Amino acid sequence: MTRKGFTNARSILAKTQTEMAQILGVSVKAVHSYEQGWRNVPPHVERQLYFLLTRRRGSKVPRKACWTINKCPSHLKSKCPAWEFKAGALCWFINGTVCGGQVCSDWGEKMAQCRRCPVLTAMLGECAPEVLEIEPEGAEPALMHKDVNTSKKE
Repeated sequence: MTRKGFTNARSILAKTQTEMAQILGVSVKAVHSYEQGWRNVPPHVERQLYFLLTRRRGSKVPRKACWTINKCPSHLKSKCPAWEFKAGALCWFINGTVCGGQVCSDWGEKMAQCRRCPVLTAMLGECAPEVLEIEPEGAEPALMHKDVNTSKKE
């Protein structure tokens, strides 16, 4: 999660930095650091934020299981903890899921898949683009860094 995604999530939840720190179990200084980009948002904080945002939507959330939405074959479902624990709407919350045919090596890799998955985006609803920072269809991806070494000196 980027600092912008974190700040957008706090805004959507309508929480002060102090309230956010209390809910997430971190210090106010940590919240400042996430919003300023001084620290990366740790996986447990990102997971908690997504959970809170999905709960905010309540009963408006579609309840189809991930294995139905993604049409997972039986041999993959049987290896997946989301299937084992009947948590098809919370697959993004569980580590070790078998998305795309394999288990991701870490939370960052998993969330890279989940950010584009219809299960999480449906759970987050209209706030998904702001929190997940999804580019609208057909939009040019934003450049993250400028290369300062591109100008020629003669």
